[in-house]
Amino acid sequence: MNPEKSPEITVQALLALRKEDDAVRLITERLRVKEMGPADHIRTKHEVKAFVESGDTSIAETLLKHSQERRAQSLSMTTRVAHSHRQGLGQ
Repeated sequence: MNPEKSPEITVQALLALRKEDDAVRLITERLRVKEMGPADHIRTKHEVKAFVESGDTSIAETLLKHSQERRAQSLSMTTRVAHSHRQGLGQ
């Protein structure tokens, strides 16, 4: 198993974490919100809080989907910026 990549979190794992004392923090750590941009980080934390309060599985599924998309988008943007920066240094 690759130590850099943690296993994907599931709806069942979210439901279990929801019952913990510090559920919002635990879930946001598992969703790796720090890998997202600042606005996406905040949006995801709000979605986590809504999930923790409701416990709705459809919200959990949406939360997982959005967090994965946001991390991928942030990685894509970082890659693009690094690529353009390298091209700029070569000129």
